[in-house]
Amino acid sequence: MTPDWLLYLITDRHLIGDRPLTEVVAAALHGGIRAIQLREKDLSSRDLLRHATDLIPLTRSAGAVLLINDRIDVALAVGADGVHLRTDSLPTRVVRRVLGPRKLIGVSTHSLADVRRAAEEGADFVTFGPVFATPSKARYGRPLGLDALAEVCRWSPIPVYALGGMGGDRIASAMAAGARGVAMISAVMSQRDVRSAAAACLAAAEVHGPAARLTHVSAGVTIQSHTGASRNTSIGLLGREGP
Repeated sequence: MTPDWLLYLITDRHLIGDRPLTEVVAAALHGGIRAIQLREKDLSSRDLLRHATDLIPLTRSAGAVLLINDRIDVALAVGADGVHLRTDSLPTRVVRRVLGPRKLIGVSTHSLADVRRAAEEGADFVTFGPVFATPSKARYGRPLGLDALAEVCRWSPIPVYALGGMGGDRIASAMAAGARGVAMISAVMSQRDVRSAAAACLAAAEVHGPAARLTHVSAGVTIQSHTGASRNTSIGLLGREGP
């Protein structure tokens, strides 16, 4: 399954004060977000199951997907759309055998080697980061930067979602570097007006999203393939490529 969203919201209930998680996620969905990862790693299995059960009706009614961080059992129990794995989680190919071909599997990555491994093992998409400095990813060391993101996007056969310090102009920069979309936490979760924050982030992503890229290509631009060869490409109304 290929992801078709621009924004990937990762939950952190520690950022939302006394507001219920369902209220914050519902506001984000109203703002246009169509992919949610339930990532509350400090919860007991029962509490995580309760939150997942509460979120499923919200994502279903919004036409969005819900992925559970690393907990295959919880994902299966609530009928979630998939899981998101850590780099050191069970191998993706093993998880695929358990979940089947129709569930989404995302993998957190921090290097080109991680991305290649995830793709080879059957992941549907990866998050890559931290691209910019962010407290939630400080343990991974210095931010990887836009150049590393661009290199990964050039070589990855599956969609890459930029993660780490995303917000404002950084969203457009990540999209311009080739990311399929951006993953975020505090840029949405910590805001008082979650719906407006989500809508603003979505608007920033759309500036350099796939639709915008197609518009640029249709006008005729020079692109570089993963083989390193540059060519001028134009796509007419019938979808034919120019030389």
